[in-house]
Amino acid sequence: MTQVGTLEIQHLSKSYAVSTGDLAVLDDVTLTIAPGEFVSIVGSSGCGKSTLLRLIVGLEDEYQGQVLLDGERIVGTSLRRGIVFQEHRLFPWLTVAGNIGLGLLNAALTPGQKRQAVREHIALVGLHGFENAYPHQLSGGMAQRVAIARALVSKPEILLLDEPFGALDALTRAYLQQELHRIWQAEGITMILVTHDVEEAIFLGDKVVVMEPRPGRIRRIVPVDLAYPRERAGLDFSTVKQRVLREFSADSASLAEPPLKSPLPPVPPVTVWQFAI
Repeated sequence: MTQVGTLEIQHLSKSYAVSTGDLAVLDDVTLTIAPGEFVSIVGSSGCGKSTLLRLIVGLEDEYQGQVLLDGERIVGTSLRRGIVFQEHRLFPWLTVAGNIGLGLLNAALTPGQKRQAVREHIALVGLHGFENAYPHQLSGGMAQRVAIARALVSKPEILLLDEPFGALDALTRAYLQQELHRIWQAEGITMILVTHDVEEAIFLGDKVVVMEPRPGRIRRIVPVDLAYPRERAGLDFSTVKQRVLREFSADSASLAEPPLKSPLPPVPPVTVWQFAI
């Protein structure tokens, strides 16, 4: 019997209609994610990582195969699945509390219960004292914490993260990775992270799913059997990182920029008289 909260992706394929025919984005993806797991998905641009998240969250429903949560096919969006994008997508006319409260818009809670849930999640992401601040008054990292709180406030079974720290500077990114790990442990929910950053994937994930490009397939699932807190400079961490990076080596030629069709014209020699006044 399937454990409650298990996400099962079975032989999933997805294509889009384009002017030249059907463009295959995902091909025969099969993956099982246990309740409470943190799974990182990495791959080159165009391998279908974000499309996979959209199918899990229910933003698209035209595909082949199965996407099952608790043994039931996912149809449409639901409070059981939250998502955080690279851009925080906060409403500029709402406060921090107002933006987080949007996550409870369709929740079967009393107004008092909703206010309490918002307060708890403001504290969870470390923004106590900023309840009445507006997005323009927040740093990029603070705004992204609001987006995470908004996705978590409805108590979803799964939180999907699509490059959530990609637009942040390195120091803020490292800090929020630690914060996300703390939140994951505190909430005990399943998290699925899509990222281009292999180090980030290993730092956070229980396992790293490496995708092949065009169309997206699972090349390898690399377990991350490292205790927390994880030391990025440690030998064990480096060993796992090399295992993941080796999976990309076969794609290096296809990922490189194509050569120019013709060489650039030679630069004419510069003589002193050309600069005479």
